[in-house]
Amino acid sequence: MSDLHQTPLHALHLSLGAKMVPFAGYDMPVQYPMGVLQEHLHTRAKAGLFDVSHMGQVRVTGADYASAAAALEQLIPVDILGLAENRQRYGFFTNAQGGIRDDLMLANGGDHVFIVVNAACKAADIAYMQAELTDVTVTEITDRALLALQGPAAEAVLSTLDARAAGMRFMDVATLTLAGAECWVSRSGYTGEDGYEISVPADQAVALAEALLAHQDVAPIGLGARDSLRLEAGLCLYGHDIDTGTNPAEAALGWAIQKVRRTGGARAGGFVGADVVLPALAEGAARKRVGLLPQGRAPMREGVPLFASEEATTQIGAITSGGFGPTVGAPVAMGYLPTDLSANGTTVWGELRGKRLPLTVAAMPFTPANFKR
Repeated sequence: MSDLHQTPLHALHLSLGAKMVPFAGYDMPVQYPMGVLQEHLHTRAKAGLFDVSHMGQVRVTGADYASAAAALEQLIPVDILGLAENRQRYGFFTNAQGGIRDDLMLANGGDHVFIVVNAACKAADIAYMQAELTDVTVTEITDRALLALQGPAAEAVLSTLDARAAGMRFMDVATLTLAGAECWVSRSGYTGEDGYEISVPADQAVALAEALLAHQDVAPIGLGARDSLRLEAGLCLYGHDIDTGTNPAEAALGWAIQKVRRTGGARAGGFVGADVVLPALAEGAARKRVGLLPQGRAPMREGVPLFASEEATTQIGAITSGGFGPTVGAPVAMGYLPTDLSANGTTVWGELRGKRLPLTVAAMPFTPANFKR
């Protein structure tokens, strides 16, 4: 018997012919019979349905929203107090060294903060919040699944179940009634496409997934295409592109730290690692996360070392994510380079199977984002 956790959609994945793999302690679908390439292209053209129920759903409650937000601002360097009701934003926990403990999404739920954290980190994240934030209540929500509906047809599809979906804009959150279930919905995702993330009661998750899959434009999508979609979108995968040793300034995530939390802002600092993070944002970091386009046809994956020239002996960086970009039609990658070699158009060299091959530093995303602003 496997000791892997199963999501509420596990039996549905098997019935759809999914190939299952262990991921973050869960038995998860990596692909369906359509295959990773076609699943990726289908999501960009129509709509894909992803099971992301392995991620952690957490409610943080205080005397009111402001007290919960103020508490969380001690751990997360973004403007949570200033987030409007029914709005969501990206954030992360920092550590004392200025590194990233995990990245997350957080929403103003009116009287609480709703947070979604990564599956591999969720137990540690929840324990960390509970230990550090003694004046608020941190509750893991264990009776809800999480689905993502992503792609240009997502709005039309979800609107057939609740017309209010169409009125939402990027990073709005709302409570919708979908296939009879009360769902907490955000207009967001991690593919670079328009779409929604849907928290649904676990016992109604299969019915909702089946209702969405009944639409001709919706196909089930596995973790394989989820990874290639987010890579083309230039989005970080925790534990690969960012980790406890990565400063937000290096990771090109400074955009997520609003002015009010930066040096000179009304609530500057006050978060773990601020003495490291804020100077790095102000002065610039020594290295930077960049997009990379291998010049040949061979994908260059995580761990490939980078060099300044074909002959150089000193490694200057490494690829943190890479693979074939189906929409781009060529290999894409991201990694870290010294800031003075990080300008778009710079050529660097990766060592693949003992051979040096050229890559060009390129802007991300590799394919334009299609969010509904």
